[in-house]
Amino acid sequence: MKPALINAHAQQVLQAVQGSVASHNPVADLAITRSWRRCLDQYRLDPASRRAPDVVEQARLQDHRAPLEHIIAVAHWQMNSLHQQLGRDGHVVLLTDARGVAIDSVFNDAERAGFQRAGLWLGSVWSEEHEGTNGVGTCLVERQHVTIRRDEHFRGKHVGLTCSASPIFDPSGELLAVLNLSSVREEQSLEQRFKAMALTNLSAKLIESCFFLGHDPQRYLLRFHPDAGFVGLLGEGLLSFDENARICSINDAGLELLGLNREAIIGQSLTLLLETPVEQLMSHAGAQPSVCWPLRLADGRQLYAQLREPLRRAQPAIPAVIPVNDARVCLEDPRLQRGFARALRVLERDVPVFLQGETGTGKEAFAAALHRASSRASQPFVAINCAAIPETLIESELFGYRGGSFTGARKEGMLGKLEQAHGGILFLDEIADMPLALQTRLLRVLEERQVVPLGATTARPLDIRLISASHQNLQNCVAEGRLREDLFYRIGGFAVQLPALRDRSDKGQLFDLLLREEAAGTRIRLDAGVKERLLKQPWPGNVRQLRTCLRTLVALAIEGRISLDDLHELLPEAADNTAITENPLFVSERQTLLTLIETEHWHIARVAARLGISRNTLYRKLRQHGITRPG
Repeated sequence: MKPALINAHAQQVLQAVQGSVASHNPVADLAITRSWRRCLDQYRLDPASRRAPDVVEQARLQDHRAPLEHIIAVAHWQMNSLHQQLGRDGHVVLLTDARGVAIDSVFNDAERAGFQRAGLWLGSVWSEEHEGTNGVGTCLVERQHVTIRRDEHFRGKHVGLTCSASPIFDPSGELLAVLNLSSVREEQSLEQRFKAMALTNLSAKLIESCFFLGHDPQRYLLRFHPDAGFVGLLGEGLLSFDENARICSINDAGLELLGLNREAIIGQSLTLLLETPVEQLMSHAGAQPSVCWPLRLADGRQLYAQLREPLRRAQPAIPAVIPVNDARVCLEDPRLQRGFARALRVLERDVPVFLQGETGTGKEAFAAALHRASSRASQPFVAINCAAIPETLIESELFGYRGGSFTGARKEGMLGKLEQAHGGILFLDEIADMPLALQTRLLRVLEERQVVPLGATTARPLDIRLISASHQNLQNCVAEGRLREDLFYRIGGFAVQLPALRDRSDKGQLFDLLLREEAAGTRIRLDAGVKERLLKQPWPGNVRQLRTCLRTLVALAIEGRISLDDLHELLPEAADNTAITENPLFVSERQTLLTLIETEHWHIARVAARLGISRNTLYRKLRQHGITRPG
């Protein structure tokens, strides 16, 4: 916007706050003026400022997203639906946390540049304290739906926007997030504004209800309404209680239907609310109830209800060693145990899991172990290495094709990996090496949960859980344009850092496990010092390199004996690894690497450029010196 127009708007704001401008819409203007006054008196903002909105760094953005992984997974489908209902073009849908930081977004990719210029992108901070009167920020303060039209924004920079924002509350009544729809179109008609407001509010309520339904499966869930036909619809009351009939949470619709406030009901016994005996109520509980039955309140009113019983399935214990096909995965390192347990929990809730780790750390074995421990253990586990398949074939490998779709295609067609994984788990290794055009198709599949094979015209439904992995830093890949930003956030629901072999506390147990597997029943004896020398190795190739080394040593063993000579012949550096690490040149190089990488804040490309070496060479040197990025 031109500086003159921004200054004119700033003058209008100041006059309105001072009461020198006549109100043309008293109700709306009163709320807007109240917000404008906060911006001037409390936040000390300048309505004529032309600075761009603040954006949190990528590393900090994950700190804002991580606590809300559960709501992002629930909300994203509904955000897509809202975007489609409003015609896609000219609109962006944002989900922010309770501090106004945008943690998810849906928009037409062709309009990305325009939305970014307006500050409507991931990581942007839209609190009222930062950006003045706006949809997200004012919604956070008012705790109710707000629509902020173009010149109702405090800052002149934002008068090209029209925003509708609705709060999303958690089951305890705390403000969890804000759903915001922003339009960059010219002035909208009254009908268009009303449609945007209604659909945004409806979508927020749907997200809120979906979250309530799934937030605590270990409690009883009571769904109720005065009209049996409305049980299961948006206006129903939702109430959870424990096995002692103590009320744990209730949604706003439930409070309104009962005529109570949250403070008066939470923690109270359900018996105080009902005339119907609790024993009779419990007799209707079921895993997936579909029939409504009458429920009488203590004040004599009658409701209709369904009662879902708690999820009784015991969570499988996570043993230190988990079978994976014909191999086994050692998880005795506490970090691996914790990462595995947390990854399994989120995977069961259909949150994508991303595995980060150096080459050879066992990402596919870890993913397969998650599959074996999950509720989908009896369903397919399909793994595909995006870096190992030629770019010309990866699309047909993933999506499959109909017969005769292209030259060389099988007459009967081919089922793609995505459909092969239907009902189970898909593992995409080295996902950063997937071609950009294919990333767009994959993102659409993950969002719409349907797949169209090459040459086909109809979509097929798809039910998969996703695990992906890479040895590369995906944030760097996004910055370099090699990975789509929206795909990065779609696959990175929960990240697990697999430690390098040299950093694992269970190296000894892992060594014993791998040796037993490679020996395949043959009795193997190790000379004194062999195991200790092997465990002191830096192992830049990690578990894969150690396994190959042990396989070779077992093959070379004479009468089942592995000697130090065998080891030194195979790994000459193992003869005096200590001498190497104490060499002054080695120590100096390590210190130089540490200094540079900390100065450049782990920006690998800049460090490599300063040293005049390739990134691959730099990564190799970091592994050689045992330098890893702090967790």
